[in-house]
Amino acid sequence: MKVLYHHRTQAEDGQAVHIRSLIEALRAEGHTVREVALVTAAPEEGGAPAARMNGSATETRDARWSWIGSVPRFARELAEYAYTVPAKRKITRAAAELDPDFLYERYAFGCAGGVQASERLRKPLVLEVNSPMVLELSKTRGLSFPRFARRLETSIFRRATRVCVVTGVLRDMLVEMGVPRESIFVTPNGVHPEHFEGDDREAARADLGVAAAVGPVLGFVGYYRDWHRLDLVVEALTDPALETAHLVLVGAGPAETELRECAQRLGVAARVHFPGTRPHARIPALLSAFDLALVPAINPYASPLKLHEYMAAGLATIAPDQANLREVLTDGANALLVPPGDADAMCHALVRLVEDPALRTRLGEAARSSIHTEDLTWRGNARRVVEAIEPFVGVSK
Repeated sequence: MKVLYHHRTQAEDGQAVHIRSLIEALRAEGHTVREVALVTAAPEEGGAPAARMNGSATETRDARWSWIGSVPRFARELAEYAYTVPAKRKITRAAAELDPDFLYERYAFGCAGGVQASERLRKPLVLEVNSPMVLELSKTRGLSFPRFARRLETSIFRRATRVCVVTGVLRDMLVEMGVPRESIFVTPNGVHPEHFEGDDREAARADLGVAAAVGPVLGFVGYYRDWHRLDLVVEALTDPALETAHLVLVGAGPAETELRECAQRLGVAARVHFPGTRPHARIPALLSAFDLALVPAINPYASPLKLHEYMAAGLATIAPDQANLREVLTDGANALLVPPGDADAMCHALVRLVEDPALRTRLGEAARSSIHTEDLTWRGNARRVVEAIEPFVGVSK
């Protein structure tokens, strides 16, 4: 099939990894994909860097929108709504060249470009929703026009041909918003299992600065914020049973200063390591440095990319016991699940895994097996997307 993929993402983070991986998976399945975006995340077929569509010009970045992050909240919000107009125009122009079988859009706050283009072109639309942005932004940066934002978001979700969500929890949230359950399907975050084979543990530990560690290495990868609750792990390092354990935080984030201060205050700073960020392509090899992996906290509707990568690497993982994670994890079978925010439970789980290498191995092997048995791969996601929209292809809206 021919797919026109639209997104508004500019960050080179987990969002970009998701976009790039799904596009590559669709192409690997034999489909043609044309990307339309502010910043193109994936190379065009054949390996050359993709063109960024900006009117009729080819650019590396759409500078017209680079100012948004520095303006007052209400102005930024209005600009995000306004992006609907050029988004619709870009999609329509690209569709005239490609004649896609369907449109695919990664939902961005305030953007109705995909559904409007879908209706104008009479082409089916898969709308990928990773979070209810109105709810999320209301809790973080705040919204200047919350009622309008809620109405618009609900309208966008309802008008899409199919809505792709990352967890069943998120699906149920959208159903409560009035989105028809039958229009929603679930595709959790994926992974490329073949990237997690044959890595050099010694080289990975040297890269992360823990080559001299004599005890177990506890690992986390990502952009860490206060709500990730990595402080629970730092505090657990004071337990006598964990006196030789090292914590490695690969990445960066606003919680770093507080975590450093906490480690210093508790006398464990020498065993808490901040090696900085690494390109995502290097993460599979670096995971071999870990003895166990951590997801101390995650929001209740997410499908964390890091979790599936830990699983593919065969790592025993400690994660919060909540519904979205129970969709892929079973306590004591392929991970250890602990009550969210429970410091004692986190410490107990860490001690249990540190003292029982056989349990770590069993959980890690089961986690890797789950990637295959549940098909938590990017190519599996690509197949699910095509299967979901295929009945609507060639049918006028």
